Amino acid sequence: MKKLLFGTMLLALVIVVPISTMADVNISIGIPLPPLIVFAGPIEVIVIPDTYVYVIPDIEEDIFFYGGWWWRPWEGRWYRSRYYDRDWVHYRYIPYFYYDIDFGWRGYYRDHHWYGRPWNYGRIPYQHLQQNWRGWQDNRYWERERKWDVENHQPPTPQKRQELRRERQNEYARKPEVQKEWRKGQQQQPQQRQPQVQKPQQQPQQRQPQQRQPQQPRQQQPQQPRQQQPQRQGEPEGGKAGQKK
Repeated sequence: MKKLLFGTMLLALVIVVPISTMADVNISIGIPLPPLIVFAGPIEVIVIPDTYVYVIPDIEEDIFFYGGWWWRPWEGRWYRSRYYDRDWVHYRYIPYFYYDIDFGWRGYYRDHHWYGRPWNYGRIPYQHLQQNWRGWQDNRYWERERKWDVENHQPPTPQKRQELRRERQNEYARKPEVQKEWRKGQQQQPQQRQPQVQKPQQQPQQRQPQQRQPQQPRQQQPQQPRQQQPQRQGEPEGGKAGQKK
């Protein structure tokens, strides 16, 4: 009876909780979640120039919106959620878009300047963002229509963009909280067995081939001169005796 009840409860859990959510929960087991931030009312965001990344500018924590997800770095780790104020789940990687963001965006936001040019950004209400972010990205709205609200905006070349990404990647890796989290992850990994160096197999000693002594040629004995038979007496040379012509 207990087994039947347990199986029924497990089946109901699988039906109610989406598989993707269960996978995210499994990833987050044993990993602390960032503290919740209480917002007084509906939020507003701004778009960061040269990207389709939106950020909440009025809080000290970095909370970004990109691709339908809210993203949040905390203590050297990354988290994401479908909501900006709850349900954070650990994300094992660094979002690709992050290195396209200038890490000094808060200073530019405060001074209303972007790389020395006036930045007359508009504040986007939450509902407006939810309804339009996909269309803005598909139609390249910000560079075609608004130029990211930067006067005489000059976008970086693809080569310059890649250089900036590398610089930001190195800068992010030097942050103390990121290095601390990296060392912790290295310690938690199981130690790998050192591969044993395979010793070369000893080959059986080969028998040294015996050198054959060259055969000495046989000494040919000098042939004895053939002895001529002595002539019979009364026989002329060249014929028999008594033979007539």
